[in-house]
Amino acid sequence: MENLVYYVVALLMVIIGIVLIKKMAGCLVRAVVAFVLMALLAILYYKFFR
Repeated sequence: MENLVYYVVALLMVIIGIVLIKKMAGCLVRAVVAFVLMALLAILYYKFFR
């Protein structure tokens, strides 16, 4: 069940990230948003699988 929660949260983060990136302008903003999303995914990975 934990894996299902992890994948649902990861999928939601990816979808929200894509929507935010499409609405925001500027390469720097996109890079910051992408970095934050990757950091959050890494935190979730270590929380659920370590």
